[in-house]
Amino acid sequence: MKHKELFKLLDEVQEDKTAPKLKIHDRVLLIDGLNLFFRNFAMLNMVNPDGVHIGGLGGFLRSLGALIRQIQPTSVYVVFDGAGSTTNRKNLLPEYKSGRNLQRITNWEIFENLDDEHDSKVDQIVRLIQYLKMLPVKTVAFDKVEADDVIAVLAKKLESKYNSNVFIVSSDKDFIQIVTDKTIVYRPMEKEYYTRMTVKEKFGVIAENFILYKTLLGDNSDKIPGVKGLGEKGIFKKFPELQLTVLSLDDIISISTRKFKDHVVYSRIVQDQERLRNSYKIMDLHNPMIDEKEIEYLNHLVKDDLPELNSKFFINLYEEDKLGGMIRNLEYWLRDNFSELKLYSE
Repeated sequence: MKHKELFKLLDEVQEDKTAPKLKIHDRVLLIDGLNLFFRNFAMLNMVNPDGVHIGGLGGFLRSLGALIRQIQPTSVYVVFDGAGSTTNRKNLLPEYKSGRNLQRITNWEIFENLDDEHDSKVDQIVRLIQYLKMLPVKTVAFDKVEADDVIAVLAKKLESKYNSNVFIVSSDKDFIQIVTDKTIVYRPMEKEYYTRMTVKEKFGVIAENFILYKTLLGDNSDKIPGVKGLGEKGIFKKFPELQLTVLSLDDIISISTRKFKDHVVYSRIVQDQERLRNSYKIMDLHNPMIDEKEIEYLNHLVKDDLPELNSKFFINLYEEDKLGGMIRNLEYWLRDNFSELKLYSE
């Protein structure tokens, strides 16, 4: 669903002059921090006057402002993967996300080797967090926890307790499984909002079954294998129920057991059911891999006031890094995008 169509629906209630003033939890923006950073790092091969790459840092900040103007949230969270974030899933599948650090250099004109590029990424991410601390934005990262899990917990909490409209910004398809009437995924590369309707149109399944769809087909980007011989077209011939009926993995295995002799795909599912259960567990954001301690922290974070906008120190950082024209009219940009976030009440 495109921007104008979606917000026409969401804003109908606000056209009523008697509608209550928006509160802090009404429209929440959850950003997959590294996902957005790496997208900008790869796309914007920009350097400052000292020859230092600033594409990831400056591009992220520019994207953040654009997202706030576009979605007009009442609160914003930026969530990063913690150190060793893939540990829990690698314990289940050692190949999980393997090879992702062996990618080619983004721009040979700027970086001499992979180590040089890696150092630039780390430096920019560390600096980005310093910038975010100057804004009325909540920033989150836990060691050994992926951003996916944190965002899933926050989305569920905000929707169930505060009836929030939640917008998740990420190109990661895993989030599609938690799309509901109140939780929407925005994929920046496509410039499209994934509602329940969009999920059905794009993939042919209801949102509740998207995790089954991915479990059966696999996920090449995360090195999670699917069922051999089963593709995007064939999956609905074998399991038409995915299109309309909420199913569990046990349902898929039960159907396959009954039809064991009808097609080799069914027999493979039955024979590989333990591997499929493992894959399902790795991808399941309805049961995120996060400890109660971190969940309790998030519960408190949601209740906390937004941090203050510190324009002076933000501008100091910006000038130190010589970001120049990355953001036009910086003082206006800060005021226009962030000052209103502090006005929303509990």
